Amino acid sequence: MSESDSISNGRDKGASTDAVHGGAARDKGFHAMTTPIVQTATYTFDNTAKLIEFLDKKVYGGELEREEYARYGNPSVWSLERRIAELERADDAVVYPSGMSAVTSLFLTVLRPGSHIVMTDDCYRRTRQFCETTLKKFGIETSIVPMGDCAALEAAIRRGKTRFIFTETPTNPYLRVADLKRVAELGRANRAMTLLDTTFATPVNLRPLEYGIDFVMHSATKYFGGHNDVLGGVIAGEAGRIKALKDARGIFGNVIDPHQAFLLERGLKTLALRVRHQNASASKVARYLEGHAKIDRVYYPGLESHPDHQIAKAQMSGFGGVVSFEVAGDIKTTSDFIDRLRLPYIAPSLGGTESLIEQPAYFSYYDLSSEERRDIGIKDNLVRFALGIEDPEDIIADLDASLEQAPARQSVSRV
Repeated sequence: MSESDSISNGRDKGASTDAVHGGAARDKGFHAMTTPIVQTATYTFDNTAKLIEFLDKKVYGGELEREEYARYGNPSVWSLERRIAELERADDAVVYPSGMSAVTSLFLTVLRPGSHIVMTDDCYRRTRQFCETTLKKFGIETSIVPMGDCAALEAAIRRGKTRFIFTETPTNPYLRVADLKRVAELGRANRAMTLLDTTFATPVNLRPLEYGIDFVMHSATKYFGGHNDVLGGVIAGEAGRIKALKDARGIFGNVIDPHQAFLLERGLKTLALRVRHQNASASKVARYLEGHAKIDRVYYPGLESHPDHQIAKAQMSGFGGVVSFEVAGDIKTTSDFIDRLRLPYIAPSLGGTESLIEQPAYFSYYDLSSEERRDIGIKDNLVRFALGIEDPEDIIADLDASLEQAPARQSVSRV
């Protein structure tokens, strides 16, 4: 039992306790309350005997408590990884400089020529691009299936070739929610590993490993950091699989900076407090918007109108801090509505203390025509609102003031 485990007196600790104490050593060095930033690229040995003792463990097996070079490890990074593993109820976790670095490293480490991936169509656009372009060069194929269609997901699996089933929960921007038990069952039945990106949920709202998912990943830039000031990515899972990723990280060289690790660990301590507040705020905002005459449709898994509400209700302890919705009107009506708002910043990303708002037609799909966007399900009047920690009453008042000035328009098609 670790020192942090003893705090719970045998009980399953809550998310806030885990966020503050989970995986953390009581003695962090130099009598420091917080984990020190170990800002070094190389480590020294007292003598040759100490070096040989270290090399024996590294080459022949043993519990390493140090490294010789920072590309292979850093105490600031190890502390962050232990804390995330505790939050996810995982054996271990590995952190990277960004979320994209995390997912691309996993695929490049595990996949081989001839492998096949099945992913859902709501997965992050850059991840899909990596799979359909970069991995294709190495003889790795990807099949894209509609989110929420388990029959299509099962049909796309190529037994003996499909190595990964990959989806997100909730997805971006429509916040679809995958049936994790079914995804895990399909993976086990077909000897395919399952990977779930739960950046939008966080371990406060959902722990996929408890449903039998093999890997969980996050863009730690979002809720883990929580302050819009640091990049990061993480993969958590079973010890042996994570060790393989850590070994590969030492070869790839995509290591996280110790100061990044410090900022992410600091952000984690308030993760549960922020996420629970954002859950509550988003729920209020979603219900306000759903009842407004100048809003055509609201997408939020906490609403009974959401197609995956029942699945979300069964799996999640909170529905997240992102609300997507369609303004009644065209692309200009929508951008004018956004421009009149005073609280949220017009910016990509999510999960920070400040509310952020974006029009996906511009931010993520500007290179496509209106017709091309519509073909992939992105409407010109779609808005994604990532709530910060402002008071929900102030957010609603801001939305209301902007919508009051919006022209009355005939509702656009909800197809």
